[in-house]
Amino acid sequence: MSSMTLKEPRSFFTKDTKSKGEPYVWFTGMGLVLGIFMIVSLLTLIFVKGFEVFWPDRVMLAELREGSPGAAGASRFLAGSIVMRQEKPVRDLTAPHDADTTELQLFVGNKDVYGFAYRFVDSSDILGRTYPQELMRIERLEYGDAMGKAAGLRVKGQAYLPASDPAFRASLERLVHDAEKRWKEIRRIEKSEIGRINRTMEKIRLKKKSLQASGEADVSERAAALDAQSSELQEKYEGLAREAARLRSMQKDSALDYETYTGEKKSLPAGEIVGFYYPNELYLPQRIAFLIGKIISFLTAEPREANTEGGVFPAIFGTFVMTVMMSVAVTPFGVLAAIYLREYAKQGFMVRAVRIAVNNLAGVPSIVFGVFGVGFFVYFVGASIDQLFFKEALPTPTFGTGGVLWASLTLALLTVPVVIVATEEALAAVPRGMREGSLACGASKWETIARIVLPASAPGILTGLILAMARGASEVAPLMLVGVVKLAPSLPIDGEAPFFHFERKFMHLGFHIYDLGFQSPDSEAAKPMVFATTLLLITLVVVLNLGAIFIREKLRKKYATGAF
Repeated sequence: MSSMTLKEPRSFFTKDTKSKGEPYVWFTGMGLVLGIFMIVSLLTLIFVKGFEVFWPDRVMLAELREGSPGAAGASRFLAGSIVMRQEKPVRDLTAPHDADTTELQLFVGNKDVYGFAYRFVDSSDILGRTYPQELMRIERLEYGDAMGKAAGLRVKGQAYLPASDPAFRASLERLVHDAEKRWKEIRRIEKSEIGRINRTMEKIRLKKKSLQASGEADVSERAAALDAQSSELQEKYEGLAREAARLRSMQKDSALDYETYTGEKKSLPAGEIVGFYYPNELYLPQRIAFLIGKIISFLTAEPREANTEGGVFPAIFGTFVMTVMMSVAVTPFGVLAAIYLREYAKQGFMVRAVRIAVNNLAGVPSIVFGVFGVGFFVYFVGASIDQLFFKEALPTPTFGTGGVLWASLTLALLTVPVVIVATEEALAAVPRGMREGSLACGASKWETIARIVLPASAPGILTGLILAMARGASEVAPLMLVGVVKLAPSLPIDGEAPFFHFERKFMHLGFHIYDLGFQSPDSEAAKPMVFATTLLLITLVVVLNLGAIFIREKLRKKYATGAF
């Protein structure tokens, strides 16, 4: 019988595998998987929390035990939608071992009644839960949402309409729709008509000031003509103001009476109602339709209630305009600098020093660029423009203060090193044979660069632009110094001449997130909006980058060669 020998199991970390680098391949793969998992987890969290803002949750009517700390006032009932479940931070040692130790955070609304909009309730204090069909959730212009049971409608000149009447909901919808139309008309009058008159009167005032300083012979006649024009505008202003006041008074002609589930009776003018719905009656298709409507409203409406309610359209528009202006400013300067360094400059100590400086500039904290933007663009360039062209308006600055133009140029300086480095790499990747073939055919050096090198390196240049756009669109710190504000009354681009108002301040999604997260007076109400705005900012950056990537791929296919 031949003896059999058992072989020892072969270890994975042998000299042979180590020399081939197989363990390190696995380690790098694990690092990649971990990084992808972290990114996907973060995006999933933002996506889920962001969409929770718009999803119409069911509203629970909880019956609480006597003396419960979660009760509001003397009532044992509290209505609210469940926002969060969590373990109680401190456990009651006198409670049974198997007692429920979770607590619920409820959005109860009615901030004007309770003094709070969110409430923590122990699960063990809830004796019963129901979901009444008649419960109404009302979105208001102020104090957030209200929750309660509708009692009826009071309309000026009409009989009282109880909530039990079949025509109640249709009548309330019509009143809310009419009130919304009046608000649009009020905003048109106050922002467009009255705003245009105010700007014209300000121009007249500046003209009169300029005439008085000029010392011309016919100053009195021209000033009298300006006064007459100003008086005519003042009459129009007063007429429009009366019309706006009349429309505002009509917003209070009808009101909704409702009762909270803690017993308080309230009356809400129809002009203060943004919308209403019955959350416990909605089926899945209705909830999806409601979700889509809320998202559209979020994207197109203006913010209100310290930015915790309403939409973010001014912030979207400001972010888009600033990013486009930054890209237009940074691309030519970055590309020209890279062409000089790569194609014209004699390689030596000075060029190496410039490249080192550019690379170091990419690591400078962004707030430093903000300080430079204030000092150079605002206090020096802007103040000089005011002295030359807007002297009559001084001491009120026009360009000598923060605005979308200075913010865009500041971020262009912040991102120009990225464009320079990416463009240099793209120029270096163009085969030498393409340059020599062009020169051999009689083309000059600039013709070779413009017609051969730049088109072939365009995909790489766009890669640098994509990186610059992604960083610039999400920066906040420098913008706080050079033009971004919590709420901008006017957009930087509109339908009034000269259409482009680059001296105006603007809103930005990144600053909007900062303001909600750290400056909001109601932190609980701001949390959902933080996630929703973060999701929107990520989406906007992705859309801008996808547009640039699409153009890059088109150029890459057009100028593809065997060397690429």
